[in-house]
Amino acid sequence: MKKSVSYKDYLSKSLKDPSAAAEYLNAALEEGNEAFTLALKDVVKALGGSVSHIASQANLNRESLYKTLSVKGNPHLRGLNAIIKSLGLQLHITPRP
Repeated sequence: MKKSVSYKDYLSKSLKDPSAAAEYLNAALEEGNEAFTLALKDVVKALGGSVSHIASQANLNRESLYKTLSVKGNPHLRGLNAIIKSLGLQLHITPRP
């Protein structure tokens, strides 16, 4: 019998691949702000290891990063770009198909 893996463990392992993390964030972005914020939190945990580490790398206050990544978080572009960059990713704007 095959041992089962929790969804959170599977997701975290999958998101360690920057390409998978980018696809995950892009899909969440299409769903709206709340979905994107929660997805960003998942990617921060997978790629960054800890919110404190990412806050330090992004030159952000740890408490404000926690607030940004909360369900009601509303990241500003400057902070969002710093977080994304600290994860080894980048933002792009493309025309809609």
